[in-house]
Amino acid sequence: MQNSNIIALVATLLVRLVAGPACDRFGPRYTFAGTLLIGAIPTFLSGTAFNVKQLYALRFFIGILGGSFVPCQVWTTGFYDKNIVGTANSLTGGFGNSGGGITYFVMPAVFHGLVKQQGLTPHTAWRVSFVVPGILIVFVAILLVVLCPDTPTGKWSERAQAAENNLRQHNIETPAIVEVPGQVTEENEKHGSLDGTESPSGTGIVDEEKKLDNTRGVYGNHEVQMGEQQMVDTARGEVIQKPSFKEIMKVVASPQTLVTGACYFCSFGAELSVNSILGNYYTKNFPYLGLQGSGNWAAMFGLMNVVMRPLGGLVSDYAYRSTGSVWAKKILLHVYGVLMGAFLIAIGASDPHNLTTLVCLVGIGLAFFLEGANGLNYSLVPHVHPYANGVVSGFTGACGNLGGIVFAIIFRYNGKNYGKAIWIIGCIAMAVNIAVCWIKPIPKGQIGGR
Repeated sequence: MQNSNIIALVATLLVRLVAGPACDRFGPRYTFAGTLLIGAIPTFLSGTAFNVKQLYALRFFIGILGGSFVPCQVWTTGFYDKNIVGTANSLTGGFGNSGGGITYFVMPAVFHGLVKQQGLTPHTAWRVSFVVPGILIVFVAILLVVLCPDTPTGKWSERAQAAENNLRQHNIETPAIVEVPGQVTEENEKHGSLDGTESPSGTGIVDEEKKLDNTRGVYGNHEVQMGEQQMVDTARGEVIQKPSFKEIMKVVASPQTLVTGACYFCSFGAELSVNSILGNYYTKNFPYLGLQGSGNWAAMFGLMNVVMRPLGGLVSDYAYRSTGSVWAKKILLHVYGVLMGAFLIAIGASDPHNLTTLVCLVGIGLAFFLEGANGLNYSLVPHVHPYANGVVSGFTGACGNLGGIVFAIIFRYNGKNYGKAIWIIGCIAMAVNIAVCWIKPIPKGQIGGR
């Protein structure tokens, strides 16, 4: 079981690394839908597994679905201002994470329904039950393509044009916005527009562009009081570009990107690994609960994402609005990370055999700080290299899966001594957060993201 979990996490890690740049290139909506549709295929085929190797193969390809988290966060980021983006991202991420908890209840109900109402044998019913999530995944992917817009201003391919249009409506000359970091700057200087589309003159925005202003929509709110330079900086630094491989590596190697990745390694990595053993942990310490009872209590930890992750994003946004500084978000992230580690150490060291104690420590205390830290992390991510938000989001998400793999290996080599593995993970979480807390939240000289 642990081997199959690790295999699924590896697949999700790889997909997240690819999905991030794909969001910047093709847009998050189509990346999202594509990930769901590809992941739906092995979901439908889950009932065809008859041996361990086939199970491992299916778990690997089903892991593709986990990569859909990245385009979801990138897409959400594009629709909301920095003042509330933490709340928005944590809400969508929280509902996504809670799906793991919901599955504990829904799939057994589908299985029992097929046995009792349809008269299927248990052997056949569990195989048929996987058709239900497969249908739901395909249905959602189709809705994404048919009903949803790429950005608040329309098509993904026109995002830069919408920004240029908005600046012209404020009587601001648009050639000033072509200067963006790194390789993207060099490319756009050749072509004279935000998205690198060459103009006939090669010197900037041509008259033909201006004729299309009325059909492109408006980027931003005309009532917002912003200075001319602030509007130019926002457009220059926050409209997502199509970075080269060299630019992707530069963004990934940035200390600020590494901070978000390291913190997510600890928080989401711990969540994944704890979720994978929590049912067994309840069974070991409280045998009288049985498999169903243990599963129900374990599911509560995942379901708390509906509240705790959004709460983390909400607190982060409040601190940011109150101080006007991204440092507020970063400090909160590390505080949550350290306290998360403290709860993990407390759980592991005490190894509670009182049900109320364990439920309070895991389902309330740990869930509050661990899941809240996940929300805080993706409240900070939109501020870091916003012109490459997909790359940063994908790398950060992949680090979360890497943490899940590393911590799952720790659980594996500690056998059923779950308490020891949990306090080891807690020590790692505290050490990592303290080690990176001094790094500035925004790279020096970065345009936009503040």
